Amino acid sequence: MIKLGLTGGIATGKSTVSAYIRELGIPVIDADVTAREIVEPGEPAYDDIVSYFGPEILQADGTLNRAALGKIVFSHAEKLAKLNEFTHPRVFQRTQEKTAALVATGADVIVYDIPLLFEANRPDSFDAIMVVTIPRTLQIQRLMARNHFDEQEAVKRIEAQMPMAEKEARADYVIYNDGDLQTTYRQVDQIIADVKKKLE
Repeated sequence: MIKLGLTGGIATGKSTVSAYIRELGIPVIDADVTAREIVEPGEPAYDDIVSYFGPEILQADGTLNRAALGKIVFSHAEKLAKLNEFTHPRVFQRTQEKTAALVATGADVIVYDIPLLFEANRPDSFDAIMVVTIPRTLQIQRLMARNHFDEQEAVKRIEAQMPMAEKEARADYVIYNDGDLQTTYRQVDQIIADVKKKLE
């Protein structure tokens, strides 16, 4: 079984690639989805978070107010560390469970969609890593259009992440997403064919 990591930068088109991989019939485990699942009411991480941060980080329906929680943790390093302590081991455990379930169904290639794959220091967990990239000027344009940011805000968000050049240098496969969709898809097809060849 081959584990493929998939990452990119903000607004580079990682979700587009992830959706196409699913269309090919290859299972994708999405780290963002898993992270949301483990903080739902009734989950151990949810109980720990509410106990530590208090009920003011809850919405009227009892679910986490992610915006309120984000405001707290991103201005207090020790509180962010505490939140990570509650969530990271649970995300890892849930990911292991999802992997085991997919292997049991006969999956021979699994893709892990992880926005902060390199930042989380987890590249060693994968047989190969794919990075979706676009030129910086296009990244700024797409982020401005997608999130209705001005240029200054878009640049600030991009510069808060690891530089794309560094991610590209550390990847096994680089997917250039600055052309049409078919060009992007052909690159993905080539990577999947190459990976499957290694399974034979």
